[in-house]
Amino acid sequence: MERPAILVTGASGFVGGALCRQLADSGLVATRAALRSGAMAPVAAMQSVIVKDLDAATDWAAALAGINVVVHAAARVHVMQETAIDSLDEFRRVNVEGTLNLARQAAAAGVRRFIFISSIKVNGETSQPGRPLRADDKPAPQDAYGVSKHEAEQGLHALAASTGMEVVVIRPVLVYGPGVKANFLSMMRWVHRGVPLPLGAVHNRRSLVSLANLVDLITTCIGHPAAAGQTFLASDGDDVSLSQLLRALGQAMGRPARLLPVPAALLKTAASLLGRRDLAQRLLGSLQVDITKNRELLGWHPPYTLQQGLTLAARSFLEAHHR
Repeated sequence: MERPAILVTGASGFVGGALCRQLADSGLVATRAALRSGAMAPVAAMQSVIVKDLDAATDWAAALAGINVVVHAAARVHVMQETAIDSLDEFRRVNVEGTLNLARQAAAAGVRRFIFISSIKVNGETSQPGRPLRADDKPAPQDAYGVSKHEAEQGLHALAASTGMEVVVIRPVLVYGPGVKANFLSMMRWVHRGVPLPLGAVHNRRSLVSLANLVDLITTCIGHPAAAGQTFLASDGDDVSLSQLLRALGQAMGRPARLLPVPAALLKTAASLLGRRDLAQRLLGSLQVDITKNRELLGWHPPYTLQQGLTLAARSFLEAHHR
C-alpha cells in the first residue's frame, strides 16, 4: 500500500481525536480530520473539513479528495436519556445509512481501505465462563446500537465484494483512557472520593481496552496487508473482575478503593427492583474477548498493560479535576 493519506471521521471524539494526535505525532502520514460544525480540531495544524450531519445525504466529496484510507470512528453511540421515538431507526439513520453512504463515496473516490470502528456489542452482551468471545463468532447483538453496528458491517462487506475496496472492522470492548466519560468516569470519581462501594465480592471477568492500545491497533490496521477483509476484537489482553479493576484504579490514583463484600446475587436483585437491570449487567456480568487472531494475523500485541493504561487515565483525571 502506498504512503497513506488518511481521513478520520469523528475526529473531535474520544477515539478519533486520540488517533489524529497519534498520526500527527508519527509524522509518517497525511491526515485529514472530519469534524462537526463548531468542534475543535484535535491537532491545530491538521487539515480539517466540517461535516454537518452523518446520514444518507451527506456529501463527502471535499473530505475524500486525495484520500486512500478512511478510518470511520464517527457514530451515534449509546444515549443515556433516549428521546427518539424509535431508537433503532435513529441508530440506523446514522450508523448504517450514514456509514454506507460514506463508504460508497469512498469506493467511488478510489479509497483503498476503509476501517470501521464497530463495537463488541455486535458479538453480544456477555460471555460464558471459559469461553471468551472471538472475532469470528456468530454475531448476537442485543440492543439497537449493536444491531445498527452489525448491519453496517454487513453492508460494508457487501460493498467490498462489489467494489474491491478493502474493509477492516475493529470491535472494541469498553474503552478507557485520558478524557473518558460515562460509567468509567463515575468509577474514578467514586474511588477518588473514597465512597464505600458494595462491590468487593464481584468476581466477574471483563475485558477492557485502553485508548492507547486501541489507537495502536487501528494504526496497525491502516497499513498491514493481512488486515484486509478481517474483523478484529480490541482489548488489553488482561481480564479483570470489577473488584480488581476498582483496586487497580485506586492504586493508579493513590487512593485505596473502599469495597464492601456484598454478594453479587444480592446486588442483582436490588438492581432489578430499582429498574436498573441494564446497569447491573454492565457492572456485574462477564464479557471476555479473545485477541489471539490479532497476534497471529497481525503480529499485534497490546503495547500497554492494563495498569499502565489505568495510570494514564488516572493522571488525566487528577489533572483535569483536582488542580
